[in-house]
Amino acid sequence: MTHTYNITGMTCSSCQAKVQQLLLQVAGITKVEVDLQKAEASVQMDKHIATGILQNALKDFPKYQLTEKVTARPAVAEFNTEAEKKSWIATYKPVLLIFGYITAVSLLIENLDGAFVLMRWMNNFMAGFFLVFSFFKLLNLKGFAESYSRYDILAKRWNGWGYLYAFAELALGVAFITGFYPLLTNAVTLIIMVISIIGVLQSVLNKRKIKCACLGDVFNLPMSTITIIEDALMIVMSGIMLIKMI
Repeated sequence: MTHTYNITGMTCSSCQAKVQQLLLQVAGITKVEVDLQKAEASVQMDKHIATGILQNALKDFPKYQLTEKVTARPAVAEFNTEAEKKSWIATYKPVLLIFGYITAVSLLIENLDGAFVLMRWMNNFMAGFFLVFSFFKLLNLKGFAESYSRYDILAKRWNGWGYLYAFAELALGVAFITGFYPLLTNAVTLIIMVISIIGVLQSVLNKRKIKCACLGDVFNLPMSTITIIEDALMIVMSGIMLIKMI
């Protein structure tokens, strides 16, 4: 894959050569072409590398500043074109159906137990949520990690967090359904979802039209308030359960 970045601070051919040399030292980069006139660098890599890692390669020369070039993300442009043709319901149909199924199944479980217990229902709902959402992420783990690194505050700095996050959701789903140390499970859930919602809020408030990675790379869903609701719901439920346990 090849990405283009803006490079400021280059004033001569020596700067051009130095930037090229420094970027080529980053593991995973196979080719670098620096255009002095356009102040750009075209970087070819065999795996996705977070922008922060590339900028860190230039840290010994503070005058060189590397930033992402928006036009280098065709997936975003494709998403915008497709999304404008769909209605809100058609766009978010996958998420709405999934939430509907999880809600229905968790309510059926409560009905079978003979009485509705809020804490137990929330526990089962969260188990279903994390198991289903992690499933879609794991269908294309690499695609999810790349999409997630575009807005999550941790994944931007360390691309490995995108890969780890999918398994963290799976582990949380298993923990909720098996009743594994409820206090610890809910505390970890609260921390992870609070971190996750920060990047979502930043993207939505800044009106960035980017692809949401909540269902991995399977569906072409836009980042919006519904994504905030997903994360906020998990934060509220885990928070309530923690308060009840303490």
